[in-house]
Amino acid sequence: MPHEETFAPMDEQLRARYEALQRKVSGQRKEAFDRFIAFLERETQWLTAPASYRESFHRCVEGGLLEHSVAVAETMLQLRDTLAPDVPDESCVIVGLLHDCGKVGAPGVPRYLPNPDQWQVKNRGIRYTINPNLVHLNLAARSLYLVARHIPLSDEEAQAILYHDGQYVEANREVAHRETRLTLLVTFADTWTGMMERRQAAGG
Repeated sequence: MPHEETFAPMDEQLRARYEALQRKVSGQRKEAFDRFIAFLERETQWLTAPASYRESFHRCVEGGLLEHSVAVAETMLQLRDTLAPDVPDESCVIVGLLHDCGKVGAPGVPRYLPNPDQWQVKNRGIRYTINPNLVHLNLAARSLYLVARHIPLSDEEAQAILYHDGQYVEANREVAHRETRLTLLVTFADTWTGMMERRQAAGG
């Protein structure tokens, strides 16, 4: 489990939810999973990064990425209970919690930087800019790259992370009608969670 000092700025309720999800990974991959979480927390902006760069998108706030990721994993588990109860907790947590981890960028090279243009911040809600020093990969590919370097994944888990945005992304059409249940679960969970976050941000 993470060291106490890691969580100084974190809401205690979020911390409890985050740790509860981590405890669901208890099989042969537990050690690799814990090492990867520790790497994210210590070497990247996993705990502080926003989930998006613009206020009209979801969780455009400090720590928004972790909040979104926890919520997606929780929603994914709820959907799994109803639709596919034989899908393991561990797969749902690894995919749901880490599907967007590419948004951290790379160690020492965060993806999101505070926007110095206060006019854009105030008038367009663009609170962050994309770091031009980060080697370009699309976000899903970066997420899969980071996770697969540290945690052995099944083919179904790899597909779910790479195609989690579903058919909202043109390039994902190649997997249309060939999605696994895990891919559909994370797509539904991510879409639902993002919609609820946008409604909350709009005061709905």
